[in-house]
Amino acid sequence: MLMLASLPFARRLLLVGASVTLALSSLNAEAQTPIRFQLDWRFEGPAAPFLMAAERGYFAEEGLNVQIDVGSGSAGAINRVASGAYEMGFGDLNALVEFLAENPDGPGIHGVYIVYDGTPTSIFVRRDSGIASPADLVGKTIAAPAFDTGYRAWGIFAAANGLAEDAVEWQNVDPTLRETLLTRGDVDAITGFYFTSLLNLEERGLGEDELTIMPFPDYGVPLYGNAIIVSDAFAEANPDAVRGFLRAFNRALGDTLDDPQAAVDYVKARDGLIDTAMETRRLELALQSAVDTPDARQNGVGGVDEARLASAIQLVADAYDLPAVPSPDQVFDARYLPPVEERMLLPAAGE
Repeated sequence: MLMLASLPFARRLLLVGASVTLALSSLNAEAQTPIRFQLDWRFEGPAAPFLMAAERGYFAEEGLNVQIDVGSGSAGAINRVASGAYEMGFGDLNALVEFLAENPDGPGIHGVYIVYDGTPTSIFVRRDSGIASPADLVGKTIAAPAFDTGYRAWGIFAAANGLAEDAVEWQNVDPTLRETLLTRGDVDAITGFYFTSLLNLEERGLGEDELTIMPFPDYGVPLYGNAIIVSDAFAEANPDAVRGFLRAFNRALGDTLDDPQAAVDYVKARDGLIDTAMETRRLELALQSAVDTPDARQNGVGGVDEARLASAIQLVADAYDLPAVPSPDQVFDARYLPPVEERMLLPAAGE
């Protein structure tokens, strides 16, 4: 066996240096905090900031080893974080309100970063139907899955626009069928996420100029949309990891706002079968409709207005007929957010 002492001094120095480097690399890898992150849906355009933060090393720079998995809806993401299967996730804040109300003694889970400052939920009708306003929906049939936010929060939309809650007839349909039903004229209207249903309708031959679209936020519904969520147990044990995750995501969201097309490359890297042009448009629609809002321009992305949050929670509790009303502190925890100056990612209001 070759002894280290028998080697020339310079060679020994190189070997010792290499050993130290390997040891430090090993320690750094061990020091990384693992986080399993559950998306609300598939690898599509809106997932781009999360995937970018991973692939560009933003998470790694924060000492995190983040595993990002596809999901099957907000309720599933919330349940998996609450169960401990995932430390963090991405889901609808209104679904989180419902979970907390129905599980008062269950594991704690909070929203920590609002991504969709306004709910993307919208009502879609064919323009040739003659329906041009909420009042025109009276007596009409609207199709949506039973779990759809538009269906569940209809009472909030109806009250905000002077309609009775029973003013329309609802048809419970599979989510894969709703756009087809509207295209064929089998129903008068559908509800869905703006950036999902619009693209699905366009694929079926109904262009945006052939539609009348009523986004909930534009018609008096002040609900928040999707947020980054975390289990209380993980956050309490790893507060710096949660802060680091949000810093990395916030950085990637800024990059995504600057260049959505480049951001979709990171989605393509995870799912080579996506239609890049379509997912770029989906991402741009999501950013325009749910991220870039007057509130986010004025106050920065990620946070909440406490009065608005309290009002939104009460509205959801009433509309969903919940057994309890969670407090704003139960629903959202702002302690882990990056400083507000780092979250001013959008042009100032009016620009």
